[in-house]
Amino acid sequence: MRDGHAQPLLDVHDLHAFYGRSHVVQGASFHVGAGEIVSLLGRNGVGRSTMLKAIMGDVALRGRIRFAGEEIAGLPSHRIARRGLGYVPESRDVFAGLTVAENLLLGRKRGAGGTNWTTDEIYALFPRLHERATTPAGALSGGEQQLLTICRTLMGNPSLVMIDEPTEGLAPMMAQTIGRLLEDIARRGTAVLLVEQKLTIALRISRRLYVMGHGTIVFEGSPDRLARNAEIRRDWLEV
Repeated sequence: MRDGHAQPLLDVHDLHAFYGRSHVVQGASFHVGAGEIVSLLGRNGVGRSTMLKAIMGDVALRGRIRFAGEEIAGLPSHRIARRGLGYVPESRDVFAGLTVAENLLLGRKRGAGGTNWTTDEIYALFPRLHERATTPAGALSGGEQQLLTICRTLMGNPSLVMIDEPTEGLAPMMAQTIGRLLEDIARRGTAVLLVEQKLTIALRISRRLYVMGHGTIVFEGSPDRLARNAEIRRDWLEV
């Protein structure tokens, strides 16, 4: 049993991921329980984003990935998504010519097993999106586009959503808004696997943290434990 869960929602074991001949992720193992926020930290280039892409079926891999008790390693991305695993890439891919409301509706999927999110609930959480429901997504600010991308993924009702660098390039106030959204998602019962560069946000909202270095996991523990571990922060996080 891990952290009170007989079976983790996501269980990654001895994962290796490749871009061509480049061996990026080199034997990483970690898990995420239902409804918890877990952050994956590390310097740029250590393989965090590649890890998410491998889980989602977007890069070549070797190893075991179990989600909701079923093996998903090697499945195509659309089948993984239908099982209830959401993915928000770093690129903030909104459909620029479609309105906010149309973007949200495109996120709906059948067969996902998480919390049942609706547009009304999204708008209640973020009145700004409601105010701009008829606005083309391409006219939104970077922070608003990030909110829209995350909320569109929630419309697929995932059990777990993987989010890559959601606060990168955002003003501090918008970064805090994104952090609150992630906490709201977890409170609703949807687990979050977060790749994040801002240590202060990760320490505040995460239940557990992993630190990556040289393609593998070099630390696992609570936010308090990482905050007290100056050696790990110096060797693997600080620039």
